[in-house]
Amino acid sequence: MAETKYDRLLEQAGRREPVATAVAHPCEGSILQAVAEAARRRILTPVLVGPAAKIRAAAGESRVDIGAFKIVDAPHSHGAAAKAVELVRRGEAQILMKGSLHTDELMAAVVARETGLRTERRISHVFIMDVPTYHKALIVTDAAINIFPTLEDKMHIVQNAIDLAHALGLARPKVAILSAVETVTPKIPSTVEAAALCKMAERGQITGGLLDGPLAFDNAISKEAAQTKGIKSEVAGDPDILLVPDLEAGNMLAKQLTFLLKADAAGIVLGARVPIVLTSRADSLRTKLASCAVAALLAHARAAGRAPSQPER
Repeated sequence: MAETKYDRLLEQAGRREPVATAVAHPCEGSILQAVAEAARRRILTPVLVGPAAKIRAAAGESRVDIGAFKIVDAPHSHGAAAKAVELVRRGEAQILMKGSLHTDELMAAVVARETGLRTERRISHVFIMDVPTYHKALIVTDAAINIFPTLEDKMHIVQNAIDLAHALGLARPKVAILSAVETVTPKIPSTVEAAALCKMAERGQITGGLLDGPLAFDNAISKEAAQTKGIKSEVAGDPDILLVPDLEAGNMLAKQLTFLLKADAAGIVLGARVPIVLTSRADSLRTKLASCAVAALLAHARAAGRAPSQPER
């Protein structure tokens, strides 16, 4: 079988030391299977946070051996989220991972003003997508957290994605800023914001990447489409990152790639003090493992100073 983009990420992460990971409320078999497999591959060292009896029962039902993992007892999902965040704040874990609780519960603990993990950066989400018809891994942001991001929000969102790309080994990732058209028009605000973001990159307000936009999706992904329209761009046809106008567009794009092109979509949250693995119960084991691998690579890059760690807010 041919090597996939995710195989390369898993191999990269497995060559390094496993990263301590606080897993909030892992009371469901598929989560425990993913965590155990990530530990077997030496990507993570899991710390399971939640109702101890319920975690052990779920492990028994799914025949997952968790005997080597530390369990920190917490009475319920809210308590597990808060305790997992506390472990991160104390330096006992370098990654936070969502178990079988609602995303809102986990993120509420993350953004809590006094006890959470917020930094000076806007928190944002990325999908690291393995699209069979595209020649490399593709980062799509933000399709899960920021509903209608402002220009300042987008500055943080794109910088978060660029920093992640650096951690994955890309020296100067290419960022396509998507809109409906490739020309700047006040009638479509996302085109004006795209142009502003490119100027911000020129002036050093966004660093480490090569930005171009606005670009319609066809011009962003297809060099031939860009050439047909007379667009001269180093980004068109070869982006590493797609910055979407808003959550609605990003969510539809990611799900279209997933269900029409059979793409896999690993997901993590950026902009907090540590990477946050935000998986869905519907994700395959392979996608969950890829999410863990990406978070581990980012944690290693931060520890080595190759990706900036964020000061606490």
